[in-house]
Amino acid sequence: MNLIPLRQFVADVTRAVSAKSDEPELLATVRQHLATLVARDDWLPEELAQPHPQFYRQYLLHADALERFSVVSFVWGPGQQTPVHDHTVWGLIGMLRGEEIAQPYGHDGAGRLVPQGEAVRLRPGDVEAVSPSIGDVHQVRNAFADRTSISIHVYGGNIGAVHRWVYADDGSRKPFVSGYSNDWVPNLWDRSKEGV
Repeated sequence: MNLIPLRQFVADVTRAVSAKSDEPELLATVRQHLATLVARDDWLPEELAQPHPQFYRQYLLHADALERFSVVSFVWGPGQQTPVHDHTVWGLIGMLRGEEIAQPYGHDGAGRLVPQGEAVRLRPGDVEAVSPSIGDVHQVRNAFADRTSISIHVYGGNIGAVHRWVYADDGSRKPFVSGYSNDWVPNLWDRSKEGV
């Protein structure tokens, strides 16, 4: 298991969030680091890449001690999708394996939730942003009905503990807290197995 790229990404994002940049500058900086991370596919532990036959998985890879950001792997089984949901914090999604499709949503004049604009198809190496300031409500699905897809997400908070919303077509919303699919995280700082 080669955790060096993930460790470097966490260190880079820690420096970026510590710099107290405004959100556009922070997103631009973290986007570059995430693009570097997902440009290679030799670092994600297999235990954190396992699909579930019914539900997409959100595995915690790292949570900042001050909860300024978190990093997760999203593992999509064939045909799986999220409900329409928001994040309430900034986030970046980097595609590692397979492909996913994200459809932005917004409210129409009658308050109903409707698709807004074209769906975005992410392929390996692509990075997409979400935030309350640039668009935060979407639905995401695996682009494939016959294979697993995996994306790496970084959020401006401990996303598994953030109070968020899922939305119905009529615009009504229901609160949720996503939690995580794993009950452990890799020890990024254990260097005893490097080069093994």
